Amino acid sequence: MTLEELRRRITAIDRHMLELVAERQALSSEVAKVKRATGRATRDFNREREVLLHARNDAASLGVSPAFAESLMRMLIRSSLTTQEQLQVAAQGQGGGRSALVIGGFGKMGHWFVDFLGSQGYRVAISDPGLPPDGLESIGDWRQQPLDYDLIVVATPLKIADTVLRELAVRKPPGVVFDIGSLKTPLRAGIAALREAGCRVTSVHPMFGPDTELLSGRHVIFIDAGSPEALEIAQGLFASTMAERVVMGLDEHDRLIAFVLGLSHALNIAFFTALADSGEAAPRLARLSSTTFDAQIAVASKVAEESPELYFEIQSLNDYGTEPLDALRRAVDRVAQSVMTKDAAGFASLMLRGREYLADRPKER
Repeated sequence: MTLEELRRRITAIDRHMLELVAERQALSSEVAKVKRATGRATRDFNREREVLLHARNDAASLGVSPAFAESLMRMLIRSSLTTQEQLQVAAQGQGGGRSALVIGGFGKMGHWFVDFLGSQGYRVAISDPGLPPDGLESIGDWRQQPLDYDLIVVATPLKIADTVLRELAVRKPPGVVFDIGSLKTPLRAGIAALREAGCRVTSVHPMFGPDTELLSGRHVIFIDAGSPEALEIAQGLFASTMAERVVMGLDEHDRLIAFVLGLSHALNIAFFTALADSGEAAPRLARLSSTTFDAQIAVASKVAEESPELYFEIQSLNDYGTEPLDALRRAVDRVAQSVMTKDAAGFASLMLRGREYLADRPKER
């Protein structure tokens, strides 16, 4: 066969593979219906393990890398789970005949909630002064509109969310109100105002980004703001997903978020700042990349693309934000000190302590 003939054959195979993927997706939809009818959970870890083992064994017999086969099957499993979860959300959604208002619905996470609530059958209205993405439009200023919605979601930037919550408290809307801010201590006054006004209020923190499709393995945090009914309704929005739902207090949330978000963000900002200040061109370093460096660059690159305004808010507005920054500074000083003094034992003790600490972290199934 000529080179062009070989390439045409590969193109045909690629097409056939995509057709098989489409067929697999269609079968996943049928699986979702059966699971829903029989009350079975969307995710079955034993079945996933069985699929992966079969893939590795089949790959070995076909002369294909078992690791590649497992990676491919994990992608297909994830795609199937996404399909099944979306169908589950649509089928079991609570929104039939109900309405929701998303204040700030043109933002990335606001848009995510517009789609999420819409998939559950809610009639979703959006109030946002910004330019609408394709397919979305605003009802205008919510302050000039009736607030007879079953749900009101505050998805505005953090710096104005507290003001919005306090203004809502004056209006005393009958529906459940919650924000989706990454921090909660800056919203303390607004949440308290709604509670004191007798409103059904809670606070939600989806621990994932707006590009997330599959919620398996993701966490959604719910803040107990003194309204059991609001807390139950907000949690119910995610009941048909595979997200882990966690309830905690406002201050506990921000103490933990200071490390989970604040520390991880600061570490990556410090990493790419050190590289930018090093005088070494990025292409030159890329020629000498290592597994660890490549992995860190991948994470740091994603952080660098995020909103500086949002990331500054997460660092500066958290009442508990300085603690992880101090811990990071002390940790870097200890590493530098052990290296500069040739203290091999001290350096090793830092790594061993970290190994023991991280060993207690739950393993992904």
